[in-house]
Amino acid sequence: MDKQTFRELCIRKLRKTAKIGKLYRNKKVLKELEEIIIKSNIKSILLYMPMNHEVDVRPLFKRFRKGIRIYVPFMEGKSFKLVQYRLPLQKKRFGIYEPMNSNFYLSKIDMAVVPVVGVDGKLCRIGFGKGMYDRFFSTLKDKPITVFIQLMKCYTKHNITDEFDIQADIYITPEDTIFRGKHNVNRVNYRRCSSHSKRRCSIFNN
Repeated sequence: MDKQTFRELCIRKLRKTAKIGKLYRNKKVLKELEEIIIKSNIKSILLYMPMNHEVDVRPLFKRFRKGIRIYVPFMEGKSFKLVQYRLPLQKKRFGIYEPMNSNFYLSKIDMAVVPVVGVDGKLCRIGFGKGMYDRFFSTLKDKPITVFIQLMKCYTKHNITDEFDIQADIYITPEDTIFRGKHNVNRVNYRRCSSHSKRRCSIFNN
C-alpha cells in the first residue's frame, strides 16, 4: 500500500469515527496525553485548534494555562508560525480558529502535540498532504518531544512515508500508546526509555 492509498483509507475511517463514540475516544486520548504532559515537566507546548475528525485538545488549554506556555499554529502561506493561545479567536482557512497574529518569535518548544491522519512503521506522520507541519518542523533547531494523537488508530507496519515527514516519539490513540521502537500499553515500561534528553526520559521514569 502506498502513502496516498493509506491516507484515503484513514480519512474514511476517521470521518466515520468522528460520528460514533467520539466523546469516549476523545476522553481516553486526553487522559493519556495529560499524564504524559505532567510527567515530562515541560514549560512550553504546541497544541492546535481541532477540526471535527481530530482529538479535541481544547480542555487542555484550561487545564494547563497556569504554569505552561501554550502555543498554536498561525498559518502563513504554506507553513505556519507559533502564536501564544489567547482569546478572541478568528475563523481562518479550512474553518480553523486562530488567535490574533503576533510578532513574537519563538525558536524552541518543549513538546509538540500533532494531529495525524495515519502513522507508518517508522512512526512517521501521514497528514492531509499539505506539508505544513513538515515545513514548520524543518525550521526548528531543537526537536521537541513530539506526540501524535488521533481518535482511532490508523497504523501500518510498512514504511510508506517520505524523508521529510515528521516522526513521533509517542503515538496515542484510544486503542493503545506506541513509543518509538516499542509497543507499550503497560506504563511500567516507561522506565525503559532510551531518549537522548533528560526531559524526554522523565516521561518514562516517573
